[in-house]
Amino acid sequence: MSYRVFLPQSVADGHNAEPLPVVYLLHGNGGGFRDWSNESDVARYAALGAILVMPEGGASYFLNAVGRPKDRYEDYLTKDLVKDVAERFPARRDRAGRAVIGVSMGGYAALKVGLSHPEEYGFVGAMSPPVDAPERGFSWRRFWQWWNFREILGPMGSEQRRERDVFALVDSVRPEATGFVYLGAGEREPLLDPVRRFAGRLRRRGFAFVFQVKPGGHDWGEWNRQIPDCFERWKTIAVPGGIAASGH
Repeated sequence: MSYRVFLPQSVADGHNAEPLPVVYLLHGNGGGFRDWSNESDVARYAALGAILVMPEGGASYFLNAVGRPKDRYEDYLTKDLVKDVAERFPARRDRAGRAVIGVSMGGYAALKVGLSHPEEYGFVGAMSPPVDAPERGFSWRRFWQWWNFREILGPMGSEQRRERDVFALVDSVRPEATGFVYLGAGEREPLLDPVRRFAGRLRRRGFAFVFQVKPGGHDWGEWNRQIPDCFERWKTIAVPGGIAASGH
């Protein structure tokens, strides 16, 4: 499976063996592992002393697909990729030293992974996540989207779909045991209302989080406005002794 890595110059030159925090950056549906490097200036954050890892996820939502037993993207992301990165690069292995951030489909995946594996990720970033995906019923106009969701999430009303529903996960995990959540959306995008609803659920459950609405729609223009704030929040987690406060 292809993935791209950005390293601090000292690591690329072979001069730094000190373990560094790792940020996994997940792309959106219809994109690929090159998106973060091609569409944003995220490379500059490697200079802060981080390893940035951008894996390929196809249209998988980076999940283990119910209807495609061989498509086990969540296992790949949380087990195989983490192991490979640790063997190849000076990666920190503690919870605070591991973050997952995604846009659109990748944002949903970041929430799912962070909530399902709270012991592994100290920070979760989700920009424009389609948090309402498990609620979307059949539609001829969006038949292929419906079919893809059914293959990945499972049939409507099934336990498999509930296990992959981030709203259900928020209700089932302990907020104090979960990493800090950065949640963002564009003020002109169709996902704003469900993302607001998700932010309300985080607030009621007592999660440590922040919710930011920025100008723009469901695109890299808006996500590039979110990225600086997201990484500023991430630094408070990744830097030893950093403390993140609850957000609103």
